[in-house]
Amino acid sequence: MGYLKYKGYSGSVEYSEVDDCLFGKVQGMDKDCISYEGETLSGLRHDFEEAVDAYLESCKERGVIPRRPFSGRLVLRMSSELHGRVAFAAAGLGTTINEFINRALVDELDCLGINLKSSATAKL
Repeated sequence: MGYLKYKGYSGSVEYSEVDDCLFGKVQGMDKDCISYEGETLSGLRHDFEEAVDAYLESCKERGVIPRRPFSGRLVLRMSSELHGRVAFAAAGLGTTINEFINRALVDELDCLGINLKSSATAKL
């Protein structure tokens, strides 16, 4: 599945055989749903950007702070044994637990070929 990016929002790119169209929704939005559709990839991208702009404008008109899909904060649960191992390893490297976990996640994403710095776009 590909993704579109616009103004800090990422949207999925999916295909419906039944409706013979492309569609998607903004990822990581728990309470607000932003969806869009199009017959072509450029049409889908255009509708995605219009949907994000409409959402931001609606928030502005209502005096509401727009939700962001990923805040950068994550609650992580692990066993106490693993927690201790991570804390020990981080201390041994002279870093924090947060930095240690961030590095481990980036390393894993790199191994999977998921590049955080590239602009994700749909590949159909």
